[in-house]
Amino acid sequence: GHYCFVVVDGRQKDYSKGMLLPELADVFEELGCKAAYNLDGGGSALMMFNNERYSQQSNGANRELGDILVIRESENIE
Repeated sequence: GHYCFVVVDGRQKDYSKGMLLPELADVFEELGCKAAYNLDGGGSALMMFNNERYSQQSNGANRELGDILVIRESENIE
């Protein structure tokens, strides 16, 4: 009943070496995930939580994104 979210920063000198898909699959297996989805990769991959950035885009700058995945508590609408 838990969710795991993983972002892998791309290859960046002196910061990150990136990850191949089989390596990413190993991470999810080690976390005990029963299903995993690779949503994106490259310079547009970005993870934020409570307005705090948890990754560094590999293209070195902010990039316009056409798609996002937002998870939040629902608001009671009456």
